[in-house]
Amino acid sequence: MSSIEQPGGSSNGQTSGATATPPATGSVGGASAPPAPTPLSGAQLLLGTLALSLATFMNVLDSSIANVSIPAIAGDLGVSPNQGTWVITSFGVANAISVPLTGWLTQRFGAVRLFSTSILLFVLTSFLCGFAPSLELLVFFRVLQGLSAGPMIPLSQTLLLSSYPPAKAGTALALWGVTTLVAPIAGPLLGGWITDNFTWPWIFYINVPVGLFSAALTWSIYRSRETTVRKLPIDTIGLALLVIWVGSLQLMLDKGKELDWFSSNFIVSLGCVAFVSFIIFLVWELTEEHPVVDLRLFSGRNFAFGTLTLSVAYGLFFGNVVLMPLWLQQFMGYTATSAGMALAPVGVFAILLTPLVGKKVALWDPRVMATGAFIVFAFILWQRSQFTTDTDFYHILIPTLLQGAAMAFFFIPLTTILLAGQAPAKIPAAAGLSNFVRIMTGAMGTSIVTTLWESRAAMHHAHLAEPLSQVQGNLPYTLNQMQNSGMSMNESLLQINRAIDQQAFTKSATDIFLISAFVFILLIGLIWLTKRPKKMGPAVVKDAGGAH
Repeated sequence: MSSIEQPGGSSNGQTSGATATPPATGSVGGASAPPAPTPLSGAQLLLGTLALSLATFMNVLDSSIANVSIPAIAGDLGVSPNQGTWVITSFGVANAISVPLTGWLTQRFGAVRLFSTSILLFVLTSFLCGFAPSLELLVFFRVLQGLSAGPMIPLSQTLLLSSYPPAKAGTALALWGVTTLVAPIAGPLLGGWITDNFTWPWIFYINVPVGLFSAALTWSIYRSRETTVRKLPIDTIGLALLVIWVGSLQLMLDKGKELDWFSSNFIVSLGCVAFVSFIIFLVWELTEEHPVVDLRLFSGRNFAFGTLTLSVAYGLFFGNVVLMPLWLQQFMGYTATSAGMALAPVGVFAILLTPLVGKKVALWDPRVMATGAFIVFAFILWQRSQFTTDTDFYHILIPTLLQGAAMAFFFIPLTTILLAGQAPAKIPAAAGLSNFVRIMTGAMGTSIVTTLWESRAAMHHAHLAEPLSQVQGNLPYTLNQMQNSGMSMNESLLQINRAIDQQAFTKSATDIFLISAFVFILLIGLIWLTKRPKKMGPAVVKDAGGAH
């Protein structure tokens, strides 16, 4: 969800400016914004900001808190860690699908009622996630959680901006921006600590008291500030087609390796359904009067190449973010807490540098800023491609810390580019559509990266084990030594296989890091297919989705 502010002087997490128009509700169809209510003051302003920030924090936290808990969840539910990543991808896909509906739902039910209901549904589905006895039910409840989470972030920003006078809009967005940047840092740390000291369901249960408090406080303060409600047509066919092709494609990516890809009739069927429904979706949305997704926006060069670059880069980024804790915990001996500590510093430089980016994005060429970010991403991933099983915590931590600087120069400039030249009436639709594509590619990136990780590991395992199959070198001596220490033959072979697995999966992870580095370099070319936005002084683009 994005908003554009006019020139001004104050700065914040990802924005600066003295005035701001409350962002649209996230509709991809471009619903009109309601009249601005009178700003709050005193205790009501303080409590209103707290309520909205808590809801945002809870939502963003949930997109990252499960990352370090996947091995524990998978082990407890009796599935592989790769299958456990469905917990992440199902939430992301459902969240992406619900974004286009936010504008229509807001005008149908009102922003305050929708926001409060979304929080309560999020709390309920969080509770159900914690109680899920199987992976299938957990994924189902995560889908419901993702659907209920869709309206929360754009509406929290809208309600927050309506609470402050225009002159203090920068302050409002500063508070909002800090919340969305702190949550991804806290997620891995909190998730790791909870998993190690309690049990994984508590990463979902903690949402219950926070959500109930936030919903009660929001309703008590904002219920008298409800937005105008009116009935609008909804593109039900377009929405159904969207759900079918996105769901089929994601399910195909998640189940593909398990079912040996296109040797499975089920995977072939999913691929056909995804392809056919996508083609019909394109034709329908381009001819529908009130499309759920305004695909005509892709006729603009900046929007098309800007959205493509942002989405592919985010898919790479998020896929690698999921891969790191899986590798650290399964093959490097890290606990969930220590893996969280290795990942948490990613937000430090992001928080420190974002105000600078917010002030300079309309003065400097955002294409240069994004290019610099991609070079840093490529360098970081190249550094990670040098990791071995002997790499220590310090050398794992440093690239993660530097990655925060690339994040700060990544989301805002690319969002500036893709929104440049859009008519004011089209900005909500453009922001919503780019956010939808970004979230969707993030989920798909996770599936693709984890699938590649296992397939490359199988190849490396075969190459590493090949000399051993010939019983050469020191293998007989090693087996004798292990058996002399009290291990049986089977135990000795399992121990050797575990060592080979550790090497194979580490080599596979470094392969993915190196490939990702090359893709980031290639994406620089797409950036320069866009036009430079006009200089406007300290104008700013705010991308609420970029923080997570």
